[in-house]
Amino acid sequence: MEEIKVKYFHDDMEELCYVDGKSDWIDLRAAVEVTLKAGEFRLIPLGIAVALPKGYEAHIAPRSSTFKNYGILQTNSVGVVDCSYCGDGDQWHMPVYATRDVTIEKGARICQFRIMENQPKLVFTRVEHLDSPDRGGFGSTGK
Repeated sequence: MEEIKVKYFHDDMEELCYVDGKSDWIDLRAAVEVTLKAGEFRLIPLGIAVALPKGYEAHIAPRSSTFKNYGILQTNSVGVVDCSYCGDGDQWHMPVYATRDVTIEKGARICQFRIMENQPKLVFTRVEHLDSPDRGGFGSTGK
């Protein structure tokens, strides 16, 4: 099992943990209270810096209830933090766009993350034809 070192920027931050039996994603919380007006962009501090092991990255995404509860959208849809972002000042943030006026309380669970192994090195080869059957070109339905 890998050990992950986490720096907390506030003494009263809840420590990272799994939600037992529900998911292998880990919730992240707003480190400060943030008030946004509709149409405003902000980087919400998440109150942690993490030293990921070499060869790993973190994927950050909104929780399923984030838009319903707060009316915010993560502006880059999913965030990727690579292992080079590991210093004492490398606090994680969630870039958001507010669709309505909202106050997000300190400690509110607004996003989640998981740690993934980096994609292996791949070689891309140009071909004239692929060897698999054609499914129709878009999504699982082909329409």
